[in-house]
Amino acid sequence: MKAVAVYTLLATAFIFFLVTSPATRNGLHGGGDGSVAVNIRRLGSKYHPSNFDPFVAEIERKNEGNLLDPLHDEDHSHRGNLGDPSTEYLDDQGKLNITLRLMVLFPFIDNHPQDGFVSLGELEAWNMKQATDRLFYRTEKEMDYYDKDGDGEISFREYLPQFSEQEIAQNKMEHGNAGWWKQQIANADVDRNGTLSFIEFMDFLHPEDSNSREIHRWLMGDKLTRMDSDGNGKLNLEEFVDHVYAFYQTYAEFENGRGAALGSQEKFDELDTNKDGELEVDELIPMLPYLYPGEFSHSKHYSSYLIHEADDNRDGKLILDEILNHEMLFYTSLLDVDEYDEDLHDEL
Repeated sequence: MKAVAVYTLLATAFIFFLVTSPATRNGLHGGGDGSVAVNIRRLGSKYHPSNFDPFVAEIERKNEGNLLDPLHDEDHSHRGNLGDPSTEYLDDQGKLNITLRLMVLFPFIDNHPQDGFVSLGELEAWNMKQATDRLFYRTEKEMDYYDKDGDGEISFREYLPQFSEQEIAQNKMEHGNAGWWKQQIANADVDRNGTLSFIEFMDFLHPEDSNSREIHRWLMGDKLTRMDSDGNGKLNLEEFVDHVYAFYQTYAEFENGRGAALGSQEKFDELDTNKDGELEVDELIPMLPYLYPGEFSHSKHYSSYLIHEADDNRDGKLILDEILNHEMLFYTSLLDVDEYDEDLHDEL
């Protein structure tokens, strides 16, 4: 796959992901598969500058629920209520002074060491911090929405009131049934008290970004069930190629400048640690970032994309002038379609 095609494909994939997260929209909690190909088919929103700039994210959050576009709406009365002196970055028309904003952000990103260059590691750290903030913010919103009794814990009944007592008792484990949901909640319930605290609820909402091995095994096991054509609980090489390899190949050719991905047989053999010619759940867990790329995976890929696109002298890092030469890359919409705007709670 040519480099240009790879970067174009990934730009499409992760820009869509960053706008339509959390994972529930892509079906981790609702039956879809969340893959690169599905994301491309569902192109539906613009890349929002809040994915890079915390200042813009804060403006957008403070204006949620109304019809104002915080950067472009003609009604600027909201600007005086931000509680942030950084409103100096907005001009009289309410538009962001991107050049000034990038000049201010540069030394915050260039901090390890502060040497006048933004390395891939520094850009990844910056974007990972924004991703963490997004995960906490979205979890807080979901907690406020579902925690009806205000006890700081989410119960099965609070999150899934649509299931009847009979359906709960039947405990059916097929994807999306009551038993399936109960197991997913149990996986995130670290203290086994039957409800989810804030951190547990965040792992439940964003399992692909969790550090829990148990959650990862459950995710891969659920995915494996739908990829396992012959029903033996494992993947042979043909099933691996049909359902996994293309996603690995796309990202692996992109990430960290490593060059071409391993061939399908070579990658299969690498994963097949017990050398039985088939891949079990534990052997497939390294493929999770490719099959279920979460906020953190996409932050890393997005950082590589920015370096690749803005690094004019190809030295592997960015100076301020290079960033300013490509300032719209960090802020403007790269896609301009809006037909996929699904409410987070519709699938429930």
